[in-house]
Amino acid sequence: MATKEYSFYPGCSSQKGASGSNYLVSVDAMCEALDIQLNSIPDWNCCSASIGFCGGGELPRLALSARNLALSEQHNPGQDVVATCAACWLAARETSGRLGDDQQLMAETNEALAEAGLVFKNENKIRHMVGVIIEDYGYQALGKAVVKPLEDTKIAGYVGCQTNRPFGIKGESFENPKYLDKLVETLGGAPVENYDKKVSCCGGALAFSEPEKSQALIKDIIESAYDGGAEMIVTPCPVCQMNVEVYQDQINAKYGTKFHMPVVYYSTLMTVAYGKSAKEAGLDGQVIPAKRLEEIASQ
Repeated sequence: MATKEYSFYPGCSSQKGASGSNYLVSVDAMCEALDIQLNSIPDWNCCSASIGFCGGGELPRLALSARNLALSEQHNPGQDVVATCAACWLAARETSGRLGDDQQLMAETNEALAEAGLVFKNENKIRHMVGVIIEDYGYQALGKAVVKPLEDTKIAGYVGCQTNRPFGIKGESFENPKYLDKLVETLGGAPVENYDKKVSCCGGALAFSEPEKSQALIKDIIESAYDGGAEMIVTPCPVCQMNVEVYQDQINAKYGTKFHMPVVYYSTLMTVAYGKSAKEAGLDGQVIPAKRLEEIASQ
């Protein structure tokens, strides 16, 4: 398999000690198995996905994201920009689209970037990593790298909302995207059929301000996975992964449930199926251990 190169935007949550640091560990191992080279954007900054809406106005929010894209054009010319975080991906996609449609806003953004010696030309595609592996490789190619099938492990594919709308994965339904289900099958697992919460919001934006509302949404997501017989949930979004995993104790205390459902990334599943170790799969970063994956990785 020939090496494919992409300009990589890691995002804040992937940094050492951050909530999604184990995500990046598994992505690196997955990319090694697939011969993907990620060229990190040097001196990248926060994409402003959350803080940009708290105040400061539209131009600063777009300029923060445009700075990353301008640095990518400068250091990784001609390469698609890839993000692993759904929020980072959306922020970058919005910036590219908005500035491409509004010449005045583009001019104002480049006036701001000029203070740092940068110019944004809007030349390259902005993509989510899960889109890259499915659209550029396809399930058949992804399946060829499997050496430790997931042995019919029952997994609920939780897509969430940000990775699904407004852009989504090419050719997929907004109401019932199948790519996680197909990926689970490709890796030898058994997807939960008719998982009715696969595109429901986890209430990520409400987790701190109105936790009771967020946790009610999370409860339904987990309950539906249990109803389908799932042993774990898989997701492409670090916000979804964190929310659905870390609040289970609080939900149990409030609702009298006994949830203990592991929530993992697609890249974690792939890394295990590709014969890498539990550590390389980032399984040591789970709050709720994915013991079935640990067992498969140790075989």
